[in-house]
Amino acid sequence: MENYDDIINLQHYEPKYHRRMKLEARAAQFAPFAALTGYGNAVEETARLTDNRIELNEEEKELLDQKLELLKKEIKMLPGIKITYFIPDNKKSGGKYVTVTGNLKRIDEYKRTIVLENKKEIPINEIIKLEKNILQI
Repeated sequence: MENYDDIINLQHYEPKYHRRMKLEARAAQFAPFAALTGYGNAVEETARLTDNRIELNEEEKELLDQKLELLKKEIKMLPGIKITYFIPDNKKSGGKYVTVTGNLKRIDEYKRTIVLENKKEIPINEIIKLEKNILQI
C-alpha cells in the first residue's frame, strides 16, 4: 500500500454552515506583513550616499572672488553663467554637488548669494566652480 492510498479518493470536506472562502480572500491572508514599520525606509536612508564638502584653498577662493568682481561689472548684460555648488543634506552628513546654468540677475552681497534670472538663489559660500557661459540662456 502506497502512502495516502486510503484517503486519496475521498471526497473533499465541505463546511455545513458557511461558504468556502474565495481564492482572492484566501490569498490576502498570506500577504506580506511588515513587522518593523519604517525599517525598509531606514535601511534605504542609511544606504543613500552623500558627497563630502570640498574645501577651497586660499588661492581658489581668491580666483572665485575675482570672477565675482568681473561678473558684477557685466551684470547689466545678464551674463550667462555656469555654477557648481554644494547642497548640504538635511538628514545626514555631507550633501551633493549640483551644476546649474542661467543668466545672472544680481549678486546679493548682504545675503551672500548669487541670484539667477529664474530667481534661483545660490549661496556664494557653497560655490566651488564658477564659469562664464558663452551661450546665454
